[in-house]
Amino acid sequence: MAKKENTDRWFICISRLWVVAFVAFPLLWSACSGPKNEVVKGFEDAAEVPTLRTLDVMTLISDSGVTRYRINAPEWLMYENAQEPYWYFPRGLHVEKFDSVFATEALIQGDTAIYFKNKQLWRLDRNVRIENTKEEVFLTSQIFWDQRKREIYSDSFIHIETPDEVIEGYGFTSNEQMTRYKIRRTSGIFPIKRDSVPPDSAKVDSVAIPKQAIKP
Repeated sequence: MAKKENTDRWFICISRLWVVAFVAFPLLWSACSGPKNEVVKGFEDAAEVPTLRTLDVMTLISDSGVTRYRINAPEWLMYENAQEPYWYFPRGLHVEKFDSVFATEALIQGDTAIYFKNKQLWRLDRNVRIENTKEEVFLTSQIFWDQRKREIYSDSFIHIETPDEVIEGYGFTSNEQMTRYKIRRTSGIFPIKRDSVPPDSAKVDSVAIPKQAIKP
């Protein structure tokens, strides 16, 4: 009789353990799998994740089979999954534009830059500097460079240093070589040699543009 009672108790204990395991296992599985779901959730929007990140870039870009541009940048982020695919250069960009015989036509640089692939449109922001073959220097806070229309334009303040004078104004349009340009509203023309211009006089104030504000 005692042996039967011991057997019954053993059976009851085993049954209870199975019940506890049956209830606890899904809870433990849920607790363990929770963080994995959160990590995956953070990448739900593929448009916010760069498809490619490259450091210390030096590349040549062709136009109609002819090398036209040399790009140097500390960091290059490509967002190919965005609704409007774009390249982002958060740490600055230096572009050298060539003519048909590989001679430099213009130098362009800025603290940050974006290239909208489908529109073939560049936007450079903060401390933008352009130099042309006529020894002219253009300083502004923002420019747009439309490769389809082959023109450069801006609505911002522009400071131009030529070998003979300094010109300032607001807004301009130009060809890609920056040799034929028009200032929309001139604010001053100063007949002065470039060497006599104080180094800090041409600095253009600007503010950083947050990533979420990037729009074509």
